[in-house]
Amino acid sequence: MTSYLTEYLPILIFIIIGLGIAIGLTLIPFVVGVSKPDSEKLSAYECGFEAFDDARGRFDVRFYLVAILFIIFDLEVAFLFPWAITLGKIGLFGFFSMMIFLIILTVGFIYEWKKGALEWE
Repeated sequence: MTSYLTEYLPILIFIIIGLGIAIGLTLIPFVVGVSKPDSEKLSAYECGFEAFDDARGRFDVRFYLVAILFIIFDLEVAFLFPWAITLGKIGLFGFFSMMIFLIILTVGFIYEWKKGALEWE
């Protein structure tokens, strides 16, 4: 049983060192860093505009639209990586399936661009 546990000793040492580094790098800035707080640094940041009293106020729909567009195009890249790795195995069917997918996304992107959804005023 002792030899079985000694095989896990390097993992335990690695975890302890990792935790020590993480805790150390978190605490060192509080000890070494100079704190010069002012009203601008301590103010709450609310999506690029001044904070207001009620947290349940209405936000401009452009914030949500930009977030949705980011998620859509971020997922596109997530689909491209496994497709590129397996392209040799899936053949022409996989290639043309991805081209149709990219064409649909490109048409959607052009539509959003023409509608002015990407313009920020």
